[in-house]
Amino acid sequence: MSLRTSVNVRRFVQGGGAVVASVALLAAGTAWACPPESDQSARTASGAASEAEGTSGSRHAGHYHRAPSVRTESEAIKGVRRVGGVSDAKGAISLMFIDYGKGHRNKRTIMYATGQFGVKAYDITADPRVPKLVGQLNMPGMWETEDTDFDPERKIIYLSRDPRAFNGNTQTGESGIYVVDASNPENLRHLTYVKVPAGHTTTCVNDCRYLWTGGPAKANWMPADWGGRPVWVTDVRDPAHPKVFEDPIDTGRNDGKTDYTHDIQVDSDGVAWASGRGGVRGYHTSGKHYDPVLKKKRVATAWNPVPYAGGGLDEATTNSTFMHNSYRAVGRTRKQAADPRRWGNGKLLYVTEETFNEGCANDGLLVISSLEGSYDGQGWRSTPQDPFRLRTVGTWGVAGKEGSDPASDDCSAHYFDVRDGVLVQSFYAQGTRFLDVRDPTNPRQLAYYRPSDASSWQPYWHGKYVYVADNTRGIDVLEPTFRRR
Repeated sequence: MSLRTSVNVRRFVQGGGAVVASVALLAAGTAWACPPESDQSARTASGAASEAEGTSGSRHAGHYHRAPSVRTESEAIKGVRRVGGVSDAKGAISLMFIDYGKGHRNKRTIMYATGQFGVKAYDITADPRVPKLVGQLNMPGMWETEDTDFDPERKIIYLSRDPRAFNGNTQTGESGIYVVDASNPENLRHLTYVKVPAGHTTTCVNDCRYLWTGGPAKANWMPADWGGRPVWVTDVRDPAHPKVFEDPIDTGRNDGKTDYTHDIQVDSDGVAWASGRGGVRGYHTSGKHYDPVLKKKRVATAWNPVPYAGGGLDEATTNSTFMHNSYRAVGRTRKQAADPRRWGNGKLLYVTEETFNEGCANDGLLVISSLEGSYDGQGWRSTPQDPFRLRTVGTWGVAGKEGSDPASDDCSAHYFDVRDGVLVQSFYAQGTRFLDVRDPTNPRQLAYYRPSDASSWQPYWHGKYVYVADNTRGIDVLEPTFRRR
């Protein structure tokens, strides 16, 4: 393996000490209410919107939108009850659950919340309904920490720094990864920082020995024909000394054009699924596999993965080409979604389309697509003249559904989690929705929780509860009471 550092990447990797100092200074200062909507060069809110999540022409700012343009006192709840939560985590974006100790008496579970405040550690061992704050790492003005990943063995959290963090912007702002030692929840320690050309999301691959970091919109020094940032790989086998690979991966994702890779999810078979503008594509990152693009067997690595399957989604059934995150039920998780006896082991992709258009009905959907016909590299050969698209099996959107607020126009789908045929998904101001997806052709709503001030970003099944990272409320703890038919 050779780690090379280009001129451009070198600009990012150097100077980490200055960044550490700036974080310490920020931690000692006044907390920011929110990162800036746009940079200081007079970009419009709609301009920031298109950079935020690739929703070109959107009047919402994607992950930069504050509250919906219309806010009512309406609220709705069915099939669940709120049993607890914490309001001091306002600005929350994602959650993690890490176990410490062994045995019934010594084991403890810490829930970590990341967001605009940095990192907060909550002990949920004694009572999962009442998280107890035990530690924090203050980083006011941090952005974006979405879908934060961690190494459960080495107890390390990897915070992805978006170039818009700390009053920056996508054109010139700095992006990278903060490595946080979480071996002692009461004393979270900033281990190191490394500059990376991308920085919206960071995901562990190959047992967290490598990281894939993607997004957001491109910097001003990147190639003019790019539509957004692809994925850069970081070697964290020695987490105190991360090393960034020069060459990005997941390039040419949008019908041959290098574009915005938003996030990566790794399924239980170890396939890394990269979502973004242009669809979802899966890669082998270890082992020897047939490469359908090169048409030969070769060894897959984190920095030179082997294409597996996937591609663009059918525009006739979606409202945009921007895919936010995905899930594939396969291997040990094959029974978590649709019936594998009917739909196959790992044959379906569950995908969030995130987009903010005019009218709630035109916002992003949950999309369920078949991988059939995509195993021969079609998603890597797709062009505008000869496009390849996955077949859509089913979709679900919150517009007009029971429990929705008709006055709200903040309706895009966001992150979700799946267990026992039930997919729980965030829909921003339209709250958290529980869907029966055992029949993927007809997702059916089972329950919902939509408080009047909802800004639901990401839900998590944990034990018998669902924990919701809500950007305005903090964390809600929900207990399902519904029964499936």
